[in-house]
Amino acid sequence: MASHIERRKFLATLGGAAAAWPLAARAQRPGIPVVGFLNVGSADRSAHQVAAFRQGLKETGYSEGRNITVEFRWAEGRYDLLPTLAADLIRRQAAVILTGGGEAPFRAVRAASETVPIVFNIGNDPVQLGLVASLAKPGGNATGVNFLSVEIAAKRLGLLNSLALASSIIAVLVNPNFPATQTSVNELESAARAMGRQVEIIKATNESELDASLATISQTRAGALIVGNDPFFTSRRAQIVALAARLAIPAIYEQREFALAGGLMSYGASIADSYRQLGIYVGRILKGERAGELPVLQPTKFELVINLGTARAFGFTLPPSLLAIADEVIE
Repeated sequence: MASHIERRKFLATLGGAAAAWPLAARAQRPGIPVVGFLNVGSADRSAHQVAAFRQGLKETGYSEGRNITVEFRWAEGRYDLLPTLAADLIRRQAAVILTGGGEAPFRAVRAASETVPIVFNIGNDPVQLGLVASLAKPGGNATGVNFLSVEIAAKRLGLLNSLALASSIIAVLVNPNFPATQTSVNELESAARAMGRQVEIIKATNESELDASLATISQTRAGALIVGNDPFFTSRRAQIVALAARLAIPAIYEQREFALAGGLMSYGASIADSYRQLGIYVGRILKGERAGELPVLQPTKFELVINLGTARAFGFTLPPSLLAIADEVIE
């Protein structure tokens, strides 16, 4: 009975993800290559990423329904679904698969096929993870974008440290299921010691645990909050921003979308730009280039976005020096 229920849950997830896209994008026509798109997050919260991906495809001469079919698969934050979703894309004979949301979807595709070209978007160093031989010459059947989320974790801590915080304790919300979490935590703990700060790690893997984290953060008496990188968190950004608002605690996030949703600050690489580049790489591979010969890219554009309206609403005083370096200030 349990396996039957799990199967129904999976089919509902798969069906819901597919229903979010036009029929033209899902129809497979003879002679038209299939592109797989496997992401840990959810379709309804990732429209900006998909739009950028489509723009990259367009720049290389590809568009859905005309000369390619794109099969989207969303895990909705459930890492356990990734192997099944990856295997389904292999069965559909995807010519190339884009993986988004870190190391886990990449490994799910690699476990399902050792030959299909993979274009990844990942925060950790893919060389250290053993995904590619080097950034300049990846080798094998994979390439992509390394957006350096681990390396800039300490930078986000430094930006919070520039505020007049009420406590030396900084809470860090992480998803332990996200592969890069422990590396990011290590970076933050080291940086915090150097700044005379203390970090308290709060873990959440689902919505109920996110709600419970409100009480946990309150108990730590933290003066600020860092939200770790994770597609599940991105898909629940409204809930997380509301959590910070209820605590009236200054918080910093990795992606601009959090600041747009009412979060105080965000700092990180442009996710939209990375997905545009992933679309370009997918197009180049479809035209015959080998994935392993395309260098792994690293972002050159990092964005500090400040929501001044949020700061005013909760009485946060932002130093003029911080506002001066912001790439975008939301009134």
